[in-house]
Amino acid sequence: MIKKIITFAIILIISVSIIGLSLSNYNFEETNSNVEESIKADVIIPIKVSRPGCDIEDVCYIPSTIVVEKGKSVTWINDDSSFHTVTSGFWGEPTGLFDSTADTNGYLDPYQSYTFSFDEYGVYDYFCTLHPWMKAQVIVE
Repeated sequence: MIKKIITFAIILIISVSIIGLSLSNYNFEETNSNVEESIKADVIIPIKVSRPGCDIEDVCYIPSTIVVEKGKSVTWINDDSSFHTVTSGFWGEPTGLFDSTADTNGYLDPYQSYTFSFDEYGVYDYFCTLHPWMKAQVIVE
């Protein structure tokens, strides 16, 4: 019985050592930096905005107003666990200039992004077709 326990302990120690050595060669910093690079966005759709109330503090899209230069793109990312959209105009009155549902073949899934290039000066209101309290604005100078 003691021989079995000692043999099991030796096998366990060797296994843990092998796993530790294999992980010591893994570059965690490189992996984390790739994740950060893949989710950079100009506007974030934060968590829990699918419930009414984000409009009270104006945090349904962060920032709720963004100023960009003519010809620049804006990228939105959905950090919420719910589906959302980025649709030009106002709820019930879309303008058709941009719409994440048309360009992404559906709603923005969690952690999915949408990018649109603004080639004309102006003020562009937008909203979420699923959550009418969610609204924001892009100003192109």
